[in-house]
Amino acid sequence: MRTLGRITVICWIALALVCKAQVATDPGLQPAPAPGATAIPSIAPEPTIPERAQIDEIFKETSLGKEADERRLHLEWRELENRVVNDPDVVAAKRAADTARTDLEKRQLLRAYYDLYYGRMRAMASSEEMKTSLDQLKAAHVSRTSQHRVRPLEDASLPTVSPTPKKKEKKNQRLKKFQGKE
Repeated sequence: MRTLGRITVICWIALALVCKAQVATDPGLQPAPAPGATAIPSIAPEPTIPERAQIDEIFKETSLGKEADERRLHLEWRELENRVVNDPDVVAAKRAADTARTDLEKRQLLRAYYDLYYGRMRAMASSEEMKTSLDQLKAAHVSRTSQHRVRPLEDASLPTVSPTPKKKEKKNQRLKKFQGKE
């Protein structure tokens, strides 16, 4: 019984100390100052809570990781592609490139098509990151129209794809081994 009484007394003392500490730190519960005393203005600024639109903008700007950024760019690219692909000018340019009679004419018309196609998508793009991505895709498509063995004057500024080296035949290697043994 004595132990229970002691624990009760300790709890009451702890509670009294906590309540006094709360009163001492909370300015709203402080007693009014004496009439002759000067009031000290509070220096701490009040915390500002951002609006919902500001929070949304912060999260749009913050990167969620490489994969999430790539996914977001891909979704935006698909949306732009869906808007541009049925444009009458783009369809006509694609049809003209498909019906070209010579290889040189087809490559020139494909370059014009890619310029128009990616130009329209770039005009609709919302961010610089998307515009950069579109420029990279355009460069990749345009570089496919160049020929690595024949280089006309208009292809001189385009990067060329180097041909893959041919694999050596095993037959020649066997002959060399056989000739070396004799």
